Amino acid sequence: MSASIRPIEYFTATVHGAPEHAYALLGHLASAGVNLLAFNAIPVGLQATQLVLFPEEPGPLTHLAHEQRLALAGPDRAFLISGDDELGLLARVHEKLAAAGVHPYASTGVTDGRGGFGYIVYVRKEQFEAAAKALAV
Repeated sequence: MSASIRPIEYFTATVHGAPEHAYALLGHLASAGVNLLAFNAIPVGLQATQLVLFPEEPGPLTHLAHEQRLALAGPDRAFLISGDDELGLLARVHEKLAAAGVHPYASTGVTDGRGGFGYIVYVRKEQFEAAAKALAV
């Protein structure tokens, strides 16, 4: 496999108000030195946005959340898979997980348009160690 697989922590937060309030938080994170490996923004009704934040280091994120009185849920864990786009690679990842009896409940991925990709696999807490073993991380 021409990909790196690593466990990552993520946090969720719901930002109330217009969607631009949630995106303003990204500027605060950058100003505070929080480097995000990934993030996801999901509308929750018309006046709230749920953010899923994957910090490179959780400390600066949790510190900023405390200062801003932002309620963070987590950390939870997932796997970040990235590397050179290779036909069938993600199928092989899921075959390894299935062989270990691990059933991811969500995933998301993207290519960079230049031959690389990033993929996040979410597994249940009770299956995390089995998934890590199956993926050799």
